Amino acid sequence: MSDIKLYIRRVLIIAVVIYVSFLLQVGVFSRLRLAGVTPNILVCIVASYGFMKGRRYGTVIGFFSGLLLDIFSGGIFGTYAMIYMYIGFLNGLFRKQFFGDDLRLPMILIGTSDLIYGIITFLVLFAIRSQHDFYFYLMNIILPEVVYTLVVSIFVYYIILHLNNWVEKLEKKGSDRIGNY
Repeated sequence: MSDIKLYIRRVLIIAVVIYVSFLLQVGVFSRLRLAGVTPNILVCIVASYGFMKGRRYGTVIGFFSGLLLDIFSGGIFGTYAMIYMYIGFLNGLFRKQFFGDDLRLPMILIGTSDLIYGIITFLVLFAIRSQHDFYFYLMNIILPEVVYTLVVSIFVYYIILHLNNWVEKLEKKGSDRIGNY
């Protein structure tokens, strides 16, 4: 019974993290534009959970993060869910190379994830509509967003890392308690 409680607690914490990240991305940071772009907090969350917890977590968290964006964006439904799902999956492939306090791999993966997100978003949402000025979009939207996302992701990553460590500590303490009965 307690394993179910631990699982539900983890799911609720992740759901709150996704929701708060969504609110920060569309609410707070949409008013704090730099160079006309906002940071992609959800990419930070999906990438972080992907390489911290693996492909399954990355895929599921990516799907629900993208689904939340799909619901409120009014675009082609399912586009963001699929993009974020693949980003989570790809970051989950690097789980074995992940070391908590080393900031290099997370920053490389988050930056690459945001770059992939920008390119796929351009291809799916703009190139289909015959807007083919990729160089302009790359230089004025994608790359500034990657830089802004990387700056913000330093703080977001450490929050997610400490939150993940706290949840794992609770789960370990709960499983130790169960084993003693």
